[in-house]
Amino acid sequence: MPQFPAFLHRFPAVVHSLSPTTDIPRPRRTIVGAVTNYATVLRTPGLTRLLLSQLVARFPAGMLSLAILMHVEDTYNNFTSAGVVLAALSIGQAVSGPVAGRLMTVWGMRPVLIFTMIACSLSLTALALWPPVLWQAAILAVLAGLSIPPVSPAVRTIYPKVVTASQLSRLFSLDASLQEVIWVIGPVATTAVAFAISPAAGILVGAGITLIGGLWFVAAPEVGKVRIPKSRRRAGAVLRNPVVVLMAVTGALLVGACSAIEAAVVAEFGHERAETGILLAVFAVGSLVGGLAFGHLPLAPLSLARRMGIVFLGIGLALISTNPVWLGAAFFVSGLGIAPVFSGSFSAVSSSVRFSESAESYGWMATGQLIGAAAGSALAGIANDLAGSLGGFLVSAAFALAGAVVALLWRGHIPDLRGADIAPRPDTEPMNILNAPS
Repeated sequence: MPQFPAFLHRFPAVVHSLSPTTDIPRPRRTIVGAVTNYATVLRTPGLTRLLLSQLVARFPAGMLSLAILMHVEDTYNNFTSAGVVLAALSIGQAVSGPVAGRLMTVWGMRPVLIFTMIACSLSLTALALWPPVLWQAAILAVLAGLSIPPVSPAVRTIYPKVVTASQLSRLFSLDASLQEVIWVIGPVATTAVAFAISPAAGILVGAGITLIGGLWFVAAPEVGKVRIPKSRRRAGAVLRNPVVVLMAVTGALLVGACSAIEAAVVAEFGHERAETGILLAVFAVGSLVGGLAFGHLPLAPLSLARRMGIVFLGIGLALISTNPVWLGAAFFVSGLGIAPVFSGSFSAVSSSVRFSESAESYGWMATGQLIGAAAGSALAGIANDLAGSLGGFLVSAAFALAGAVVALLWRGHIPDLRGADIAPRPDTEPMNILNAPS
């Protein structure tokens, strides 16, 4: 097995590849500067409350898939039924992203958020308590997916109204980094609740957090103050924008790689061993560190390919050995690129669409990620059956490599945001900053 020092001496180049500049940043200076920049952003009145409330409202995203999987498998004693119900949930979510984003331009954010959080909580509660008939469970899962509150598109549409244009990339980076908390704590909380009470209780907890966290987010003054102008173009017209399509495809390939990694780790270590949870947590911690340290760097045409290359590099290292220590190091390296890819994607879309189209655009990005998650899990599951965990790791590496190649080949469609204003273009009226000094 390769010695760690032989790998670690290359780490400065890894850090450098995340940056569109030519100077290799000193890690200490980069991290200290990033912390200072984030502290400056967080001094914006009301922003900390907005970040925390949306994080709680989105927290069930890290719980529901696993909770539903355990509940349905426990009910029907097979994973095929669980796969059917999860597929139904994914279909509903894939449809809801752009549709809910569009509806917020017509009805406003608060009405759409309140209606969806109530409908989703009721659907999830019924799914947990309803008599065990498979087709009914699938219908309830579709309804839950269709009514997932559009918190992510909403808050990312609000951000340009809350901070100045120069702070927006840092805020997107902070948002992309903090969402890793969901994927670190969510599965652990779900497993703990299922073990202590029952698998159905995990769904009920998710339903409760959806409602309580959603109400906290909706109560934020910014949610009521920001009005998204009604788009003059028909639904789906944003897909004519190559930046939106490219970011949706890149996101799908990135999330597909992450989903395949999860399936491979489970195939290698099983659900029962501690290594499974620890390794997936290390993956998320790497993303958190990468996002906070480097995610704020401005996007350049080659940046996305470089960042996807970091994800591929780490997954490629995981192919060498399944020793838990080696995998932990490889996953940490791979994770360094994840949040920076997401923050760069948010910045690219924000700078390329009109304000009235931003919520729908973020909805299409979410749809792409859901498709990637479903494809990555499905293909890795087949590969695991054929070749063991190595098959899953190979599928993950293929997704990550495809993401890097796509970003490289279509780099001409990636905006150069160095020194640029990344706020969405206004429609017919100027974009006033809510907290701008008078």
